Amino acid sequence: MLELRNVTRTIAGVDHIRDVSLTLRHGSLNVLLGPTLSGKTSLMRIMAGLDVPTAGSVWFDGVDVTGVPVRRRNVAMVYQQFINYPSMTVYENIASPLRVAGADDATIKREVGRAAELLKLTPYLARTPLNLSGGQQQRTALARAIVKNASLVLLDEPLANLDYKLREELREELPKIFAAAGTIFVYATTEPHEALLLGGNTATLSEGRITQFGPTIEVFRRPNDLVTARTFADPPLNTIVLRKSGSSFKLDGGVNLPVPADLAGIADDEYTIGFQPHHLSLSASRPEAVPIRAKVTASEITGSESFVHLDFADVRWVMLAHGIHSFEPDQEIEVFLDPRHIMIFDSSGRSVSARDRMAA
Repeated sequence: MLELRNVTRTIAGVDHIRDVSLTLRHGSLNVLLGPTLSGKTSLMRIMAGLDVPTAGSVWFDGVDVTGVPVRRRNVAMVYQQFINYPSMTVYENIASPLRVAGADDATIKREVGRAAELLKLTPYLARTPLNLSGGQQQRTALARAIVKNASLVLLDEPLANLDYKLREELREELPKIFAAAGTIFVYATTEPHEALLLGGNTATLSEGRITQFGPTIEVFRRPNDLVTARTFADPPLNTIVLRKSGSSFKLDGGVNLPVPADLAGIADDEYTIGFQPHHLSLSASRPEAVPIRAKVTASEITGSESFVHLDFADVRWVMLAHGIHSFEPDQEIEVFLDPRHIMIFDSSGRSVSARDRMAA
């Protein structure tokens, strides 16, 4: 078990990590999700022992390892910017952790072959990294992490340089490999959909602090606050500030959005309403869906889906609609919002409800 206890990392007076406490268990997949500069890499470097926290401590299986250097820990780390030994063949690059560990030739051959097959590297084992594509070099670095059989594996946006098909395969296979070995698997990404595809647990990061940690689908469906909800939305979360009056939230144009029944007792006040782009639609899928007239500012067709950018009461929204939909700029259209899917936040940005919501 890896424990971070009130960890802070300060550089030149700036907190890169702020008072982070986190517990990760053996055999678990854990995603660090946040935008660039949110602290993901800084946190991983502390986990690995590459950096020492300014305050707080790091524990592994009940032992305080704060300050213990990475070379004395059983850790593997792979960055988006791949690192390989340029003078070694792909085979020897992958085999290097096994040779350091004193493995016999038969074990090395078996484990290198298994990792090379998984990562589609078998035809390239005799090549040196300079004779590989960027994606092949990244796969070599991943293969080396797999054969190391480390207790802690840290992958920092490792699939960004790979083609789509291999990326999808590895998202499915890598968690199984490390879970079967009882490894603590930590995967950093800026992409919410990647966190959802990987599953496991997710920690959302913002400005060096963890805003929420738990099962990935739970964090996505039930964010504790507006910062977490925005972190876990791509395209960006749609929001609007509304006033509750009685049983409704009042929108411009005489539109009333019903307050969910289990929240009917909250005070009449201003709240921020949030909802995902795919919770706006061009037709009413249910009788409860509320029609809203909005102005199109732009539409983007991505193949089987369309992103329609909208202006409602000088607030910008995005609708993710299935199919091909082309609208003219400034065209007024009717869209529908199902009130079952709205998230409600108070003036401090905290969720006002922990109730179970509909599946995303």
